[in-house]
Amino acid sequence: MGAAIRLGSMQHSAAYARIRQSLLAEIGEQGWVRGQLSSSALATAVAAFALELGGVPEGPARAVAWLEGHANSDGGWGDTVRSPSNLSTTLLVRAALGRLGGDTARADAWIAGQVGSNTPEAIAGAVLDHYGQDRTFSIPILTMCALGGLLGPPEMAWRRIPQLPFELAALPAGFYRFVGLPVVSYALPALIAMGLVRHRLGGGGGLLRPLRSALEATVLRKLVRLQPENGGFLEASPLTGFVALSLSAAGLREHPVVRRALGFLVAGQREDGSWPIDTDLATWLTTLAIKGLGDDLPAEQRPALRDWLLKQQFLTVHPFTQAAPGGWGWTPLPGAVPDADDTAGALLALGQLGSAPQAAQAGIGWLLDLTNRDGGIPTFCRGWGRLPFDASSPDLTIHALQAYVAWQQELPSALARQVEKGIARGLAYLVKSQRADGSWLPLWFGNDRVPGHGNPVYGTARVVQGLRFLAAHGQALPTGLSERGMAYLRAQQNEDGGWGGCRDVPSSVEETALAVAALAGDQAAQAGKAWLERALEEPVAPTPIGLYFASLWYYEDRYPDLFALAALRD
Repeated sequence: MGAAIRLGSMQHSAAYARIRQSLLAEIGEQGWVRGQLSSSALATAVAAFALELGGVPEGPARAVAWLEGHANSDGGWGDTVRSPSNLSTTLLVRAALGRLGGDTARADAWIAGQVGSNTPEAIAGAVLDHYGQDRTFSIPILTMCALGGLLGPPEMAWRRIPQLPFELAALPAGFYRFVGLPVVSYALPALIAMGLVRHRLGGGGGLLRPLRSALEATVLRKLVRLQPENGGFLEASPLTGFVALSLSAAGLREHPVVRRALGFLVAGQREDGSWPIDTDLATWLTTLAIKGLGDDLPAEQRPALRDWLLKQQFLTVHPFTQAAPGGWGWTPLPGAVPDADDTAGALLALGQLGSAPQAAQAGIGWLLDLTNRDGGIPTFCRGWGRLPFDASSPDLTIHALQAYVAWQQELPSALARQVEKGIARGLAYLVKSQRADGSWLPLWFGNDRVPGHGNPVYGTARVVQGLRFLAAHGQALPTGLSERGMAYLRAQQNEDGGWGGCRDVPSSVEETALAVAALAGDQAAQAGKAWLERALEEPVAPTPIGLYFASLWYYEDRYPDLFALAALRD
């Protein structure tokens, strides 16, 4: 183990000192923490396919080389270069390679081994069965498969793809939660673009066909308003690529939405030919760094960080989700939209950096307005709970409760009373959402080695750590809530002293750090901390525990350091 180093009044390990020095250097150089997301075979396939359909010569050839060079040994592709092969990613890569002249033989063999054959019926059936009633990702996959020739002749291929009701996008945004859209809130651009290409190329529609044709111009105008200035929907290469390739195939290659989207994709391709799933998570990473450093963040760096964070707060109604002012997104780039996790993270970071009462009041009010009927907090939009990625989540809820109690004493009396009710409702939701074994499941994180691909260690650690924060601020907690969560975490500790997504899943720095911070000083945490310090003596490869839009896995180069920070500092 590295020698202990004294910082301030406490002794810290050499690993902590290294992480702190690295983060402070990055913050000092650019003013925030940008990080780097993993390259994604799925994003690369979709982006390259979109560029080819859009007539952009740059990029596709380099993408093919990267894809062929990063296939798994079994012939398929996973979401990251450290992920096992999966059907969604492999189908999209296969479609791209077929369109772009790459080698498809091993991909065909892998797909046939998974679904029984390479027939259009087998492929379409497997995709629709996997995603069920949530069309957020099944329709994009099938659309690209159709355009790549995997679903048979065009007249048959489009019949295998359900028609998305893109005409509903013509309704005012306030109606979306009531009409039962088959996609989640963030996928409205895909609903429009993929519904439109299916309508134009697939025929059918019966009595709705004239209505859909009449509303094409209306929904395209809506799409223009949804698109950020840099062309990237949600800063996401897959979503932006799906929109561009659909509109190009529908005969709209020269439409302004397509040209801006293609410009975003060209700008986002990495030197090695790949794309990440999103540009960056800079706001999220910066707030993690601020909270992790705590009192070890030098006073001279705090004002600039505070000003930078304040500039990231949305001060107007957001055109994408119609969210009220007051929230924060995950990046300062134009494609971000306000969300619960980043808003709570920014509020907690601002609480450390110095007084910002007006921003805090707006952020607290934004979170309160987001609360669902069940008392929990969703990601983007209140009331869209029919599909999983719009539902309340324990990790989002506890994060919001932490932000509430951190600012509670500084709020006007009326808002403080609302916060008190919000805390009570949030705690009631956490009681209801705790599973019988004492765990909680998170929404935006998972582990592909855990049955069902959840990550109960992540979710439980976040909730337990948040409950400790609430208790430290004088908040009474439901009896046994935290204790059951801690008991679950102790039971999941691996024999090596670390944690994975659950018991017997290989230990990772990220999951071990979260469990150590949650258990804070008990015997299990001490063993976990020793595991962390040993693991961090050498460079650590990040673990793909991030769960992005439509269940896409990612890893972030900065996660091991940022997650370890708080665990090693205490």
